[in-house]
Amino acid sequence: MNIAKPFLLMATILLVSSCNSVQKHTDATVSLKNAYKDNFYIGAALDTNQIKETDTMVASLIAKEFNSITPENCMKSMFLHPEKDKFDFKMADKFIALGEKHNMFIHGHTLIWHSQLAPWFTQIKDSVTMSAALNNHITTIVKNYKGRIDSWDVVNEALNEDGTLRKTVFLDTYGKDYLTLAFKLAAKADPKVDLYYNDYNLCNAKKRKGAVALVKNLQKNGAKIDGVGEQGHWNLITPSLDEIEQTILDFSALGVKVSFTELDISVLPNPWDVVGADVNQKSEASEKMNPYPKSLPDSIQTQLAERYEAIFKLFLKHQDKIDRITLWGVNDGQSWLNDWPIKGRSNYPLLFDREFKAKKAYNNIMNLKEIKR
Repeated sequence: MNIAKPFLLMATILLVSSCNSVQKHTDATVSLKNAYKDNFYIGAALDTNQIKETDTMVASLIAKEFNSITPENCMKSMFLHPEKDKFDFKMADKFIALGEKHNMFIHGHTLIWHSQLAPWFTQIKDSVTMSAALNNHITTIVKNYKGRIDSWDVVNEALNEDGTLRKTVFLDTYGKDYLTLAFKLAAKADPKVDLYYNDYNLCNAKKRKGAVALVKNLQKNGAKIDGVGEQGHWNLITPSLDEIEQTILDFSALGVKVSFTELDISVLPNPWDVVGADVNQKSEASEKMNPYPKSLPDSIQTQLAERYEAIFKLFLKHQDKIDRITLWGVNDGQSWLNDWPIKGRSNYPLLFDREFKAKKAYNNIMNLKEIKR
C-alpha cells in the first residue's frame, strides 16, 4: 500500500476545503457596506424590478453591497397617491419588506415634490384646500410606515438656482410656509423618523445660501429637520472638491446631518444650457453628445475611478458629519442619465456596469479602505 497517497489525498481535501472556506468568507464580507460600516451607510436607489427581486443575481448583489435603500420612483405622489381619495401602497410595501428582510436603513423618497406630481394636486387653487390635502397626504403616508422607515425626504427640490423658492402649486396656493407645514405634519405623524430637505446643485453658492436660509427658517418656525440631502449629480470635473466640502461644512454648521443622496458621475458632454437635475430639461441628440455608445474607453474609465476615489476620500475626511451616501441606481444600464438631458445616450455613471460587474471605480473606493477585491 502506498501510504503517501492517502496523505496526499487528505492534504488536497484540506487545501480545497480551506480555499472554499476563504472564498465563502470573502464573498460574505468584502462589500461596500462592510468596508464603510464604521463610516456611513452605503445605499442605492432601486427600480421596480429590483424591488420585486425579479433577477436573483441582482437581488443578491444589492443585499451584499448595500445597507441602505431608496425607492427610485414608487413613493412619488403620482404612484403612491394617484387620486385624491386613493392611495396605492403595493409597490412601496414591497420596497419596505425588502429593506426589512436585509436589515437595511430605509429611506422614503419623497413626500412633497413639484415633479412626478399626482395630477389632482395641480387642480388645487386655495390655501385651505391645499392645507387639507397636504395633511391627508403626508399624515396618511408617514403614519402608514411609522416605525418602519428610518428617514424621509419631506420636501424635494423647492429652490431655484439663485436660492429663491421655486414656483410650484404648493407655493402658489399656500405660500412659503408650506415647507414648515410639511415638516411639522411629518414629525407629528412619526416623531422618531429623521426628516430631510433634499435638492441638487447645492454646491452652487447662491443655491446653497438659499438652502441654508430654508433650514434656518424651518428651525426658527419650530419645525423638526434632521438633515439635508445633497443630490450628487456631478460630472468628471465639476463641482470641485472644495465646493463639495463647503456644502458639508455649511449644512453641518446648522446642527443637521448631511447625506449625499443621489450620487452618480456623468462621463458625457453636457449641453451648455442644462444644469443640475431638473428632469423637465431636454436637449437635442447628436453623435457629439453620445461619444461612447458601445463601451467606455479605458482612459475615461480611469478618470471616473479617480473622480470617485477623490470624492470618497473627502467623504471619509468628514465622516463625522455624513450619515449616508446613496448611489442613484445600482448599475449603469439603470441610470436615468442614459435619457437625461438627451434620450437614448449611453452613460456610465455608477460603480457597476451593465452586467452588474464591479468597475474600476468600485475597486478604487474599496482600496481607500485597504480592501482588495
